This record gives sequence, structure tokens and C-alpha cells, in this order.
Amino acid sequence: MSLDDFNKDKNDLESSLLQQFSCMSTNNKDDLIKEFQRLLAPNELNAEGCRFFLELGNWNLQNAICSYFDYDAHKLLQQPLPHVSFLGDVTIGEGEEVPPNTRFVKTWKLANPGPTIWPSGCSLTFLTGYRMCHVDRVLVDTLKPGDITDVSVTMTSPCEPGIYQGQWRMCTNTGQYFGDIIWCIISVAEGGLLGLTQQMSSSFNGLGNNASNQFNDHNNPANHSASNPFEQPNMRNLQVQRIKDSEMQIDEDNKN
Repeated sequence: MSLDDFNKDKNDLESSLLQQFSCMSTNNKDDLIKEFQRLLAPNELNAEGCRFFLELGNWNLQNAICSYFDYDAHKLLQQPLPHVSFLGDVTIGEGEEVPPNTRFVKTWKLANPGPTIWPSGCSLTFLTGYRMCHVDRVLVDTLKPGDITDVSVTMTSPCEPGIYQGQWRMCTNTGQYFGDIIWCIISVAEGGLLGLTQQMSSSFNGLGNNASNQFNDHNNPANHSASNPFEQPNMRNLQVQRIKDSEMQIDEDNKN
């Protein structure tokens, strides 16, 4: 888009917006943020971005909108938005069953197709639907063109059975969304095993690490006295005593 085309579209939109501004009489900041978002294209700017421009315009919606378009014109000509490609679900496939009120980790695999690096401060931000977590965004590290990354959010399934969906999208530190909407869709059911599977996998990984560490300690010459980690102390003592008794019985038989 050329600068002339952008300015023409901007002037046409501002003329339309001026009529709407004259009908507004609210000073409630939350209402002004919602109205700011409504006047823009869907999901174009998040609430924090709207707040930034409203504060810049002393909470005057008309001034904030004008500031936004002035900034947006410069941004479009000088600094294009990053790009993102959704490669697939690493955990929790679409519609996969999860038990009610169960903690799980949702992970997406994303790529930067280029041509620009993801700047610092980008985040995967919740848009709408059922959030299933206490955060509305997770920070994402910078990513070079052609690189791939996993982005995870810890969630808890709702208590009531049913199908739940939430929409997320990548966002810059200035509140500009980029890339397609990323979905999290789960089916909450009493027989769902996914959350339990994740918890068991985590437990077994921890158990494997502990067993490996204790195995290494057992084979360390300095730790030959280490006991079996899976054996209760009283059982070990009983086995040792039985071996001693057996050896004593053999010696007694030999003497006779």
C-alpha cells in the first residue's frame, strides 16, 4: 500500500468516525477501550495497545484514534509486521478428551517463515473463548526467519463436561496482532485420560531420573553401602540376616 492510498483510506475512515465520536458521552476507561477496539478491524489491537493510545490522547477517543493511524502509517511504511506459521499441536490435539478440573499443558509448534525476525517482547495472547488459565499471554522469545519454536500454556480443564475452545494469537509488544488465530479445543469428559497421562509421564520421568542418580551413586566406589532405593530398610536387614544365618549353618555343617 502506498502512502497516498493509506492517507486516503485514513481520511475516509476519520470522517466516518467523527460522526460516531459526536454521539459518545462516556468517560469510563473500560468503555473507551472497548469502543476503541470496536472501531478498528477485528483483533487489530489488543486492550493494552488501546490503553496506550488513549493515555497518549489524554483519554480522548478521537485523539487516540488519530494518533493510532498516524503511528500505523509510519509503521506500515517503515517496519512490517512479523509473520508466523502454525505447524501443529504438540500436545492436546483438537477435541482431545481431558478429565474435568485437570491441570494440563497445551503446546503449539510455531515457525517464523520470515523475512523478519520476531522482535523482543512478542507474546501469544488470548483473544476470546474459554481461557482455561490465569494468564492472558505468554512471552515468546525472539525467533529468526526459518526457525521453529514450541509455545506452551499451562491450563486447567473446566469442571463441567462439554467442548471448550479458546482462541490465541501472536502479538507484538506494541499491541499489534500478527499471523492467524491459534486454537485450543478440548472435550471435557469423565473418561478423558490426557491430563492423567501427562501427569504420569512427568512422574515417571522424575522417577527415572531419581533411579538413574541412585544407580550411579550405587556404582560409585565411595558409595558401596548405598541401599536399594526400591527396597524397604527392614526387608534389607532381614535379607542380610538370612544370608548370615545361612553362612553360619554351612560352617556348622562343615565342622560336624
